[in-house]
Amino acid sequence: MGYVAIKGGGQAIQSANAAVEALRTAEAEAGVPLSLSTIEHQLRLLTSRVVSEGGLYHPRLASLAIKQMQGDTLEAAFALRAYRSTKPRLLASPVQDTGKMRLIRRISSAFKDIPGGQMLGPTNDYALRLMRLDLADESPEAFRTVARRFMDDAPDVELPDTFPKVVDALRADGLLPPLARTMQEAFDVTRDPLTFPVPRSAALATMARGETGSLLAIAYSNMRGYGDVHPTIAELRVGYLPVLLPHPVTGEPVEAGEVLMTECEVVAMYESTDGEGPVTFTLGYGACFGHNEVKAISMAILDRALQKGMRDGPANPSEDPEFVLLHVDGVDSMGFASHYKMPHYVTFQSDMDRLRSTQAKSPGKDATQALPDAAAGQRQGALR
Repeated sequence: MGYVAIKGGGQAIQSANAAVEALRTAEAEAGVPLSLSTIEHQLRLLTSRVVSEGGLYHPRLASLAIKQMQGDTLEAAFALRAYRSTKPRLLASPVQDTGKMRLIRRISSAFKDIPGGQMLGPTNDYALRLMRLDLADESPEAFRTVARRFMDDAPDVELPDTFPKVVDALRADGLLPPLARTMQEAFDVTRDPLTFPVPRSAALATMARGETGSLLAIAYSNMRGYGDVHPTIAELRVGYLPVLLPHPVTGEPVEAGEVLMTECEVVAMYESTDGEGPVTFTLGYGACFGHNEVKAISMAILDRALQKGMRDGPANPSEDPEFVLLHVDGVDSMGFASHYKMPHYVTFQSDMDRLRSTQAKSPGKDATQALPDAAAGQRQGALR
């Protein structure tokens, strides 16, 4: 079987790219392109998804990727991750202490009163899911006064720099196992392939870059009964984490900046960690770049499920590390799905040849009329 030459491919691809740009700029009435600042701040939760799934904390570049990909989060994460791969790695940060986060939101569903108090912060959790039609024709004047009015009306309350963690109180009461300190180096999913069985750090790193919907779907299967995790959120935090890096001369840790992140710790069914020791709650952990609470909660549930699967063997898909970790990466999943749009002319021609041979061997079948002549179709398949 020979290949059939197809003409006009390069010109067609250029025209396809031009059509994409034409649709992006087709709003002639406004004539004002979206600024990166507008995307970063007015679509902040969208930006959070892209920095998280792209695995690079750079909100401005994430905004550029969103603009370039016209709001497609998977394509934007793909572009951001590809950009990151072109940059040299200067150094690795030591383990960061999330207890030092500068919080903008902090809640617990385990206790009403927690050390430092609940902080609702920016959230839609307590609002009605109704369309705000007034935003359809929002005036620039009203838009500019919203944040100013909020700051003017805010009570003059001095907040502490950090808040104690709820799980620390549970550990102090003996309800959680002691915090295990390990000197093992964290698994680097950007450089090393996943070879099962994998350490917990590899699972957490993979899920931290995972696609929000994929993590939610598999975690939801566990919550619905394909697993045993019905957790309680000990603490959900959203805030800015100071990033400490070693000074190039002294080696002392210095603050190089801060990143917005979401962290969730859930407690689940109690058990003995080794079958003989004291019975305690089990803990699941989730953390990701940006403000993305659904992802952090889903990740914490799956972390707890995967710990059980790694210890006792998986009883459900959500407890199987190979199933979970190889199917939650949005860039990988999108790439595999999109590759089906590429030419498969030769392989499909082979499939049709085998089918015709099978039909010819079947009694009462006229193989010559079963399928169109693929070669004839290819001869007329010049791209336009």
